[in-house]
Amino acid sequence: MNIIHKNEGTKIPYTVSGSKITFDDEVMYNLTKYERDEASHIDLCRDKFGNLVSGVIPGTAERYVAQIDIPARRYNYEPDGVDADGNPKQKQVAEPLDMERVTLTLWSVEG
Repeated sequence: MNIIHKNEGTKIPYTVSGSKITFDDEVMYNLTKYERDEASHIDLCRDKFGNLVSGVIPGTAERYVAQIDIPARRYNYEPDGVDADGNPKQKQVAEPLDMERVTLTLWSVEG
């Protein structure tokens, strides 16, 4: 995973297990559920009560904690028999999420 430290200061604690990222033992994202045919993005913020919230919620989310950028899904093509004319066919098969292609941007939790 690519890690970007957006600013100076203490960052939120997190753990990674396979395709799951858990922040501060409070919020967990299974990134395979967010993977799409186009790149996807997740914002994690602290609200005015100190709780972690997904997304930027006007009037509630007060500061960024982390952002996750998941690249577009990749596919392989595998043989899938032959068509009516005897020509080989292929089927599209999604590759597993490669966590090395995911970018995690961390923001300071101080202040």
